[in-house]
Amino acid sequence: MTSSESRVEIVEAPDASHAPGELLRVLAAVSVCHLINDMVQSLLPSLYPILKGSFHLDFSQIGLIALTFQITASLLQPFIGHFTDRRPLPYSLPIGMGSTLIGLVMLAYAPTFGVLLAAAGLFGIGSAVFHPESSRVARMASGGRNGFAQSFFQLGGNSGTAIGPLLAALIILPRGQRGVLWFTLATLAGIPILVWVGTWYKRELKHEQRRPARATEHRALPRGKVIGALFVLMMLVFSKYFYIASLTNYYTFYLISRFHVSVESSQIHLFVLFGALAVGTLVGGPLGDRIGRKYVIWVSILGVLPFTLLMPYANLFWTGVLSVLIGVILSSAFAAILVYAQELVPTRIGMISGLFFGFAFGMGGIGAAVLGELADATSIVYVYKVCAWLPAIGLLTWLLPKMEPGGQAGRSNEADIAEPERV
Repeated sequence: MTSSESRVEIVEAPDASHAPGELLRVLAAVSVCHLINDMVQSLLPSLYPILKGSFHLDFSQIGLIALTFQITASLLQPFIGHFTDRRPLPYSLPIGMGSTLIGLVMLAYAPTFGVLLAAAGLFGIGSAVFHPESSRVARMASGGRNGFAQSFFQLGGNSGTAIGPLLAALIILPRGQRGVLWFTLATLAGIPILVWVGTWYKRELKHEQRRPARATEHRALPRGKVIGALFVLMMLVFSKYFYIASLTNYYTFYLISRFHVSVESSQIHLFVLFGALAVGTLVGGPLGDRIGRKYVIWVSILGVLPFTLLMPYANLFWTGVLSVLIGVILSSAFAAILVYAQELVPTRIGMISGLFFGFAFGMGGIGAAVLGELADATSIVYVYKVCAWLPAIGLLTWLLPKMEPGGQAGRSNEADIAEPERV
């Protein structure tokens, strides 16, 4: 039987045993822990100036610390997700947070460069364990609103990334390397929350085994079409996170270089931009639930192209306005992309979550490095003129098969997709 032929698939019946309040508490718990995880991860770059002076590091060694973190955090995620798809590990979440906690303590007391590398690796392992499994829990606690759940979950991570450098400036910089220990309090608070989430997760797995199932017969997307769709989605993630890297890493330098604003003024603009990113993150998922993920992806990626093309030529006021519009629209894409990918491969939620979180994380890091090199070779204004064309990759969205909000392939012009029929 080929992959495009009809087959019988067992689909679990909806479970009405959960009160909405219980699901929302679980979702809030993983979102808060996402905030803690990403807040702690964002501390490492903030420490580079301190570590450089304390350990007399050169830029190559700083790059090696960053590379260690990036490799463990990015490359391990899909493999961990693939393993837990086959063998779920409900209590891996607090173990991942524990890895981050140990990394923090090692970072605070590191006597040598090798220990710094080991601490960065533990940070990356903690992130690699946390993201695939917590994304799966968010989907399980979605109550069918998968886009909303992923947006809410992602909002926690974005908030943590935004406040991490601010807290580092207020807490770590005045105290030096040992100031990192204050953040162990956050991870110590997160571990029991994740133990509670893991207990719910384990109980939910047992409930799923006992739930009645109904059979549906439908034609699955051919394997080649699924792989092609995943490749398109990853190209869209590349486009999004390369441009986001230009904003989150170099926006203040752009404003100072082009408009000669003060550092304080540039930081206010950056704060407003982070607020726009948070709003877009929260809006994108529920909108995908309501109107369909593909439409959200179209608007989120390709829709910002006119604004990105205008921004390098706008005055200061309109640069602020355009950056807010770009932030809101572009940040709405990730939840829709992730849920769309999960619905393409519904039996590999962990692997898909790890693949896309890891790829997004990696693209953000690579983007920052590549754009920094480009800025050194040309100018920061030229960087924004080049990056302005990245959203044009959104044209690839046309190649994606249409998916209904519920996750089933619709009757678009795809000849090999059929509506599910009950048997």
